[in-house]
Order: sequence, then C-alpha cells, then structure tokens
Amino acid sequence: MADHRQDPRVRTLKSGTISGGVVGSMECVIRNVSKSGACLETKSPGAIPDDFKLIIKPDNVFRTCKVVWRAANRVGVRFA
Repeated sequence: MADHRQDPRVRTLKSGTISGGVVGSMECVIRNVSKSGACLETKSPGAIPDDFKLIIKPDNVFRTCKVVWRAANRVGVRFA
C-alpha cells in the first residue's frame, strides 16, 4: 500500500473532540498526527461529516479538518 502523506506522522494517544455537522460533537482518540493531518479513532466514523473542527484537548489546539479516508473505526484527515 502506497503512503501518500505529505509529512511524516508521529504516533500519539491524545483525546480530541470532533465538532460540526449533524454530529454536534463527538469524542475521539488521535492515534497519529503530523503538521498536515492525523488519524482519528472513534466509535462512529460514518457519522463524521466530511469537514469539521477538531479540538486536540491536551494541547487546546483547534484545527479545521477534511476527511480523506474512512476505515473500520478510524478516519484520516487533512488539516486545512
């Protein structure tokens, strides 16, 4: 499988909140992150809108995200 990432990702285990669309807000776990995107784990990846705000809780960082892939309980996002 080809890796299409622009920047190398670093493994992490941080909590986050997905905010936007019909979901309102949903908790997630940030599994890896780079300056251009992240992999998020959640119970309902199909309910996540294509565009949303991500709050990385421990760092109190807000990022605008666009979903680039969905699989099982994870989604890959690109930061806007």
